[in-house]
Amino acid sequence: MFRRSTCGCSLAAVTFFGLLGFGANAMADRIPSPPREFRAAWVATVSNMDWPSEPGLSVEKQKEEVIVILDKCKATNLNAVVFQVRPQADSFYPSDLEPWSYFLTGTQGKAPDPFYDPLEFWIQQSHARGIELHVWFNPYRANHPSHKGELAESSIVKAHPEMVVKLGEQGYYWMDPALKAVQDHSIAVAMDVLRRYDIDGIHFDDYFYPYTSYNNNKDFPDDASWNAYVASGGTMSRGDWRRAAVNTFIERLYREIKAEKPWVKFGVSPFGIWRPGHPSSISGLDQYDVLYADVRLWFNEGWVDYMTPQLYWPISRIAQSFPVLLNWWVGENARHRALWPGLSIGNAGREGGVIEVVNQIMITRGMVSEGPGNVLFSVKHLVQDRGELATKLAEGVYAKQALAPVMPWLDDEPPLPPQVSVESREDGLDIAWQADGDEAAALWVLYVEQRGRWDYEILPGAALTAVRPLEGHPITRVAVSAVDRVGNESAKRVVAIPQRSADQE
Repeated sequence: MFRRSTCGCSLAAVTFFGLLGFGANAMADRIPSPPREFRAAWVATVSNMDWPSEPGLSVEKQKEEVIVILDKCKATNLNAVVFQVRPQADSFYPSDLEPWSYFLTGTQGKAPDPFYDPLEFWIQQSHARGIELHVWFNPYRANHPSHKGELAESSIVKAHPEMVVKLGEQGYYWMDPALKAVQDHSIAVAMDVLRRYDIDGIHFDDYFYPYTSYNNNKDFPDDASWNAYVASGGTMSRGDWRRAAVNTFIERLYREIKAEKPWVKFGVSPFGIWRPGHPSSISGLDQYDVLYADVRLWFNEGWVDYMTPQLYWPISRIAQSFPVLLNWWVGENARHRALWPGLSIGNAGREGGVIEVVNQIMITRGMVSEGPGNVLFSVKHLVQDRGELATKLAEGVYAKQALAPVMPWLDDEPPLPPQVSVESREDGLDIAWQADGDEAAALWVLYVEQRGRWDYEILPGAALTAVRPLEGHPITRVAVSAVDRVGNESAKRVVAIPQRSADQE
């Protein structure tokens, strides 16, 4: 492993500078780059599923749990986390639009004490480890039954009851997706985070219109907005009208994200079945007619940068077979967007559970050959190393670090290669680099050649130095490249290390 440099310069050191002339270009082209694969885990905050472990933990304990989670993600060679910042029209960051989350402080509307910004802390700690941070919003849920205690006065349930309906007797409240005021509000929430924070992605899950079980298996209670639509001369069926509302919301948010920060990725993780019978062997819930999410349309139209269908079923389950469903999604990828299926890892502790996860990762690599990836649900199972899943991933399919796949529809221009210098000492090499130009790197890749073989390490953008001990076989060359926010890697700046002759020893 490489070690970060803490050394100063020595007068006895011999410094070599990187070259990128014609010959160096040819040399750099032969250095193999890291594999491309999106490796992420969801961090769910609703009901304190993953973090924090319970409402009202001390700030110190909350931060300790963040570090444990991200250290495990780093050790498992993940390169992204999907962090839920809005589980129920509330926030895990200071907001003028919605109250602080009950799941954070134990009282909705109450700020952390002593004050800190949890989202900013997650971003800083993720980026310090070279991990992307995608913020995960629930677009319409207004209250979840696991919320105990009083709603804050600023809760949308109290502040705007005309935008919300009650579902059944369990404690669910839901915003009406057909209302423009609801769409405006949820988009304003997402755009507020986009503008204020250095995030890498915005992410929605499968909760658009709610599952009918939340409302005692009755239809969504939107008679008021539906009757207003009909009275205004609307001619769509009720189902088409609901789908059109969600379609409008998704397309509008995608375009607003790209107008503000085009490098920020937008992804959706829908229920894994679009409609029963697609393909023919598949049966199960019809999200098109229950959740009113026409996710195939969004994928076909390119209103997402990545699609993460929740394919939470085993390979051998005929009615919901993982590879059969994934093959259908591959066939629907008309705009060549990223396709990174979600995997359930909760059964990793059961017999055959780890092998199932590993096999699904391998199947994804085979079927999504260009830029594969997976998102794991959820991170607590990795932290617990259930069934030694994290250990076996790090020793097996995730043994080597990976760069996230490129997104050429966002940006296909690589950054400039960095300036590189190497100081040779008796006990090792001090390697330093810096960006060439105004664009800050999101990541760096440090390459080292020994015995004609190259190895690499992916480092965070804040890292500008490393030490490589002269242990074992001599280092003959090093190289460094820059990686931008959407995964484009620069040319590699190569430095040849002169070798000592026998009479110099």
